[in-house]
This record gives sequence, structure tokens and C-alpha cells, in this order.
Amino acid sequence: MPYEVLIVDDEADIRTSLSGVLEDEGYVVRTASSGQECLDKISAKQPDMVLLDIWMEGMDGLETLSRLKRRAPELP
Repeated sequence: MPYEVLIVDDEADIRTSLSGVLEDEGYVVRTASSGQECLDKISAKQPDMVLLDIWMEGMDGLETLSRLKRRAPELP
């Protein structure tokens, strides 16, 4: 079964580019445009890995990472 990656970035072009590259390599990709959307998606279904932008409007990547690690400390 392919690994699932959640890409979190507030820039649509970056989400699209990374998604295309990872899908070409056989990964299942989901995306989120904000820290809160990321946390919501993690609650619904935990991916195998998260690629997280640091500089985002609202909840930045460092705050998102802190919250992610409290919910799923083993998640890379």
C-alpha cells in the first residue's frame, strides 16, 4: 500500500507542485491550506508523513507542528 503524505502550505502553487512530484513517485497525497485545516485532516485520518510550511498566515507552521506533536507524537 502506498504511503500517504499530507502537504500543508498556504500557497496553492506549492501544494500543486509538490503533489504532482509525490504522486508521480507513487505516494497518495492530501493537501491543507492552513494549520487548522491540517489539524482537522489529521483528526479525520492520520497520514504517514506531513510536509509542513513554516511561514503561513494565522497559525504558523511552528504552532501547527507543536499541536501535531501533541496529537500524534510519532508522526514524521
